[in-house]
Amino acid sequence: MLIARPAGEHFVVIDAFSRVVRLGEGLAQTGRLSDAAMDRALGALQICADKLRRRGVHLARSVATEACRRAENGPAFIERVYERTGIRLDIISAKEEARLAVLGCHLLLEAGDGPAMIFDIGGGSTELVLVESMNGQVPRIRDWQSVPWGVVSLTETCGEEPDTATGRAARYARMRQLVRDSLAPFAERIAAALRDEPAGLPLRLLGTSGTVTTLASLHLDLPQYDRRAVDGLIVPAESMRGISSSLADMTPDQRRALPCIGRERSDLVVAGCAILETILDLWPADRLGVADRGIREGILRSLMSAEGAGERTRAALRRIKREGAK
Repeated sequence: MLIARPAGEHFVVIDAFSRVVRLGEGLAQTGRLSDAAMDRALGALQICADKLRRRGVHLARSVATEACRRAENGPAFIERVYERTGIRLDIISAKEEARLAVLGCHLLLEAGDGPAMIFDIGGGSTELVLVESMNGQVPRIRDWQSVPWGVVSLTETCGEEPDTATGRAARYARMRQLVRDSLAPFAERIAAALRDEPAGLPLRLLGTSGTVTTLASLHLDLPQYDRRAVDGLIVPAESMRGISSSLADMTPDQRRALPCIGRERSDLVVAGCAILETILDLWPADRLGVADRGIREGILRSLMSAEGAGERTRAALRRIKREGAK
């Protein structure tokens, strides 16, 4: 959750809250949200509701993504959330999710010419968006794709983590192959568009997710996560590859002991690494931009834009009314 106040074309964050609830846990096996996962999410959303009331928020938008899109009982969960917290969640499409991610983080795209790829590795899906830079403005979306592999769905599909190094390596290879197979049609589709670009022009990449921010923290060797150090960082792609491979080789206990990972992410980060490495395989780049912002910030900017347009309309109507009175 993000609460902010408009400040010109930007905003000032007043309050924020984040908690890993794994809403999609077990979804790959059952097609339903589990009672335990829904209870965890409800607990976190109750905290959000309390903060919204205390801060006197007058304009809000709350969204649900892949887990609720796929779950048979997703709509029932939405109703339960509203009854318990007063928060009305909107189950958005994958296309809208991709648009909001771009809107929220495009300002961190590395300067340069030609197209760029913005990707968001989520819990139940990964969205990739090919954009055309527009000199600091919201970039034009040229193509996009959503695949049903996020850190939770991929982890659960590939089963429990083996005890042996050989078993872990085989599981990691399977993760990467599943992601590659899903992304192959998109890669083929945009290959023609990329061929039309000047030769030798590298594709700029910007990632927004817990995976890329966690790996960036490890790259910086931070003792604890620091958003100010990570948001907007440009990291050598080979460093992110090296960290990904190293994490995939480790045992769960070894990953838990690392700063910025801990118990909450120790099992899920391997799937995130597999998704990231596959993206780097398909679209090689020397550098990777890191964003600790995305859908939430995109929603805020949409709300600010809509409210600004509404105020301009109201002002115009008042002016017309005054002129008519004359």
